[in-house]
Amino acid sequence: MKYPPVDYTGYLGLDKLLGAQKPKSDEYKKPAHDEMLFIITHQAYELWFKQIIHELDSVLSLFSNNFVEERNMGVIVSRLDRIMEVFKLIQMQIPVLETMTPLDFLDFRDMLYPASGFQSFQFRVIENKLGLNSNTRLTYNDAPYSAIFDENEKKKLSETEKLDSLFVCVDNWLKRTPFLKDDGFDFWNDYKKSVKKMLDNERDLTERNSLITDEIKQKQLNQILKTEELFEALFNKDKYDELVKLGKWRLSYESVHAALLIQMYRFEPVFQLPFRLITRLIDIDETLTEWRYKHALMAKRMLGTKVGTGGSSGAEYLKKSTEQHKIFSDFFQLTTFFIPRSELPTLPKSLTEKMQFKY
Repeated sequence: MKYPPVDYTGYLGLDKLLGAQKPKSDEYKKPAHDEMLFIITHQAYELWFKQIIHELDSVLSLFSNNFVEERNMGVIVSRLDRIMEVFKLIQMQIPVLETMTPLDFLDFRDMLYPASGFQSFQFRVIENKLGLNSNTRLTYNDAPYSAIFDENEKKKLSETEKLDSLFVCVDNWLKRTPFLKDDGFDFWNDYKKSVKKMLDNERDLTERNSLITDEIKQKQLNQILKTEELFEALFNKDKYDELVKLGKWRLSYESVHAALLIQMYRFEPVFQLPFRLITRLIDIDETLTEWRYKHALMAKRMLGTKVGTGGSSGAEYLKKSTEQHKIFSDFFQLTTFFIPRSELPTLPKSLTEKMQFKY
C-alpha cells in the first residue's frame, strides 16, 4: 500500500459528527421526538452550504484572471452544475422536515429562542459570493443582515462583500467576448436592423389585416409601440445607464450585447459552453428562489403569523426575499429581446469558420 490504511469511521469523523446532535428537549427533561429531525436537517443544510462554498471558491479562482483558459470553461460549468444539484437536494429536505407537524414543532420551539436560520453565517457567505446586491438586501428586524453576527463574523462578511462575486466575474468575462465585431460584421448594428425590420413587418401586417376590428388593430399597434420602446431603452446607452441607476439592470452595457450574442447564436460550437454557463446561472437563481419560496411556505405552515424564534416574521421575510434577493435576474429579462432565428443577422462565412472546431 502506498499510503497508511484509513478507517471509515475515523476518516469521516463519525464519532464527532454523530455525537453533534444534542436536543434541548433532552437537556430539559421534556423529550420531543421530532427535535432530532429538526437538528439533523439543519446540520445537513450547513454541510451542503460548506460544499457550495468549496465549489464557488474554485469557480471564482478560475475567473480571477483577465483571461479564462478555454479548458477551464468546462470545469467552471461542471462545478456550477454541482452547485445547482446541491441546491436541488437542499430543496428536497423541506418535505422531509414537513413530516414534523406544527404541534410537533411546538413541543420544543420555545427551547430554541433566540436561535434562527437567519443566523446561518455560511448561507450569507454564499449569497455574497454569488453576488447578491447589498443595496437590495432586506433588513432583518430593521437592522442590516450582518447585525445578528459576532464581530469576527461581521468582519468576514464585510470582506466577502468587497471581493469580486460570481456576478462581477461573469460580467467582466462577458465584456471580453470576441466576435461582436469581426470581418465587417457588427453584431449590435445588424441586430438593431433586424429588430427594426421585424417590428416594421409586424406593424405592416397588423395594419393590412382586414380580419380584425379597428379596436383590436389599435391594441396590437400599441403593443408593437411598447415593444419598440423596450428595445429603444436597450439600444440607447444613456437610457440603459439610467435603468442601471434605477436598479432595473446590473450587467454592463457591453455584457448585455455579449450575452445576447451567445444565447441567440448558441448553436455555434464556440458558444456552447458559454451558453451552458449562462443557463446554469439562471438555473441556480431559479432553484434558490424556489427554495426560499418553499421555505417561506413551510414557515407559514409551522408558525402561521407567529413571530419566529429570531424575533421576526420569518415567513414574510422569506416571501419578500424570493423576489428581492434574485441575483442573475438580468439573464431572465434578456429573453425579452430574443428574436426568431429566421430574423437573426447572417454571420459571414469567415466568422462562422472561426467559431467552429476545425481539425
